[in-house]
Amino acid sequence: MIRVLLVDDQPLIRSGFRALLDLEDDIEVVAEGNDGDEAVALARQHVPDVALIDVRMPGADGIEATSRIAGEPGLSGVHVVILTNYGLDEYVFRALRAGAAGFLVKDIRPEDFVHAVRVAARGEALLAPAITRKLIDRYVTWPPRPAAKLDELTNREREAVTLVAHGLANGEVAARMAISQVTAKTHINRAMTKLQARDRAQLVVIAFESGLVRPPHQN
Repeated sequence: MIRVLLVDDQPLIRSGFRALLDLEDDIEVVAEGNDGDEAVALARQHVPDVALIDVRMPGADGIEATSRIAGEPGLSGVHVVILTNYGLDEYVFRALRAGAAGFLVKDIRPEDFVHAVRVAARGEALLAPAITRKLIDRYVTWPPRPAAKLDELTNREREAVTLVAHGLANGEVAARMAISQVTAKTHINRAMTKLQARDRAQLVVIAFESGLVRPPHQN
C-alpha cells in the first residue's frame, strides 16, 4: 500500500486529489495539511511513502517543508512531490535542490496524477529529460560550481550519473554501459551516496550544477 500525505492551503484542491487517490486500491491518503509546518509535523507522525506538497503556501512554503523533510534521517524514505499552478519556475527548481523528487502541475490529467504517485513511491524522478534541461538551463549559475565530492566518483559512476542526467532509466543505463541492471543501480546508488543526493532528481541537478553534464547551449 502506498501511503500519501497531501498538503495544500486550498481545501478544494486537496479534496479533489484525495478523491482521485481514494479510488485506487493500492493508495491510501494517511493525512492532510494546510502549510509547510503541518507538512513536516505530519511527515514525522505518519512517515508516508509520498508527500504531495504545494510549492506556494502562506507561512512555511513547500520549499522549506521539502528542505526540512529531506534533512531528517528518519524521513529519508519520504518522496516529496511538489504541486504547482505555474509549471517551470524558480520555486520548482529551488524545491528540487532542496530534495524534492519532482513536481506536478495541478491541471494534470487524473490518470497521469495517479501514475505519478506510483512512480514517486518507487523512488523514481518525476522529471522528463526535456523539462530537466529547461530547469537547469534557466536556473543553474554558470560557470558551474563543482560538487565537493565529484572527484570521489569512479569513472563508471560518473558515466552512470551522466546517463541518468540525460533521462535514461536503469535498464537503459545498463544497456548503454554493457552491464547488468543490478550493477547499474549499484553505480547510481553509490554516486548518490557520495554526492549526498537524496534521490535521482537531486542527482540530476548536481550533475548539471557541477558541470559533469552541460546543457546543450553550453556544449
